[in-house]
Amino acid sequence: MTRYGTGTGLLCSGPDGATLTDLDPPTVTRLHSQAGFILFRGFRTDLESFSALVHALSGRITLDPAREFHGGDVAQKVDAGEAAVGLHIENGNSPFAPDLTWFYCKRAAAAGSETTVCDGYRVWDAFGAETRKRFAAQDIAYSRRVEEHRWKAFVNHQLGGAKPVDEITVGDMRALVTGPGRTIIEPLADGAIRYEFQVPAAHDTLFGTRLAFANSILGPSYNYEKPRITFADGSEFPPEVLDEVRERTAELTEDIAWQDGDVALIDNTRVMHGRREILDPARTIFNAQSYLADHLRQA
Repeated sequence: MTRYGTGTGLLCSGPDGATLTDLDPPTVTRLHSQAGFILFRGFRTDLESFSALVHALSGRITLDPAREFHGGDVAQKVDAGEAAVGLHIENGNSPFAPDLTWFYCKRAAAAGSETTVCDGYRVWDAFGAETRKRFAAQDIAYSRRVEEHRWKAFVNHQLGGAKPVDEITVGDMRALVTGPGRTIIEPLADGAIRYEFQVPAAHDTLFGTRLAFANSILGPSYNYEKPRITFADGSEFPPEVLDEVRERTAELTEDIAWQDGDVALIDNTRVMHGRREILDPARTIFNAQSYLADHLRQA
């Protein structure tokens, strides 16, 4: 293990011949709880071993209903165009943000196209007192419309296929909302839904009570309608607050310069991620989302 970047991120280099399945889940979890993100490099990797590592640390796998699975029920190919992607936590603009975000780089770009990471602990600490006061005073709110086939595909997966898609109701969707924040889901006439999700911009994390500025205020909406993002009372973010968010996150953002076979594990409750502009369309990266297994939470 060596330091990766200027923060607490780690680079775990595999010995000759090692595979991802050689990693010890409790040790990985303990290190991850301090690091925020770990880049695994030099291991023999493929979709099967990537999926095995995700399963070894996870109690439940979730998904993005706009993407297809590859090589089983874990990995989904990242397909979000070629423009740069703003910092966000995975599914952070909904009540279904996972604990962990994973990436497997099957083929690295010949140039550029880096994934970006930004530690929410460092961002919150870097804010001025007035910006911290603004975000501590009230939650932020995301609201958007989601097409019928997408929200029903998500519910179907979360229920393990136990209920046919054509029998899934908005009530089933509402029943899945058990995480933090406040969520209102309303059906629309065409079968779509509209939701509003209110949650703190800075909050405690999977591994502790220290506040992390980890959210999707700057994030993308490639496969979905762009959400409206405001304070919970409906007021817009003051320009000077957004300016400080952009400035502090830009100062603290680090690049993951991918190599073939790399795997990254990110604490989705603490570390935001994004992407530089795609300069090499042959870049191939797979994503997974999951919740940490209960027996590892005290690892």
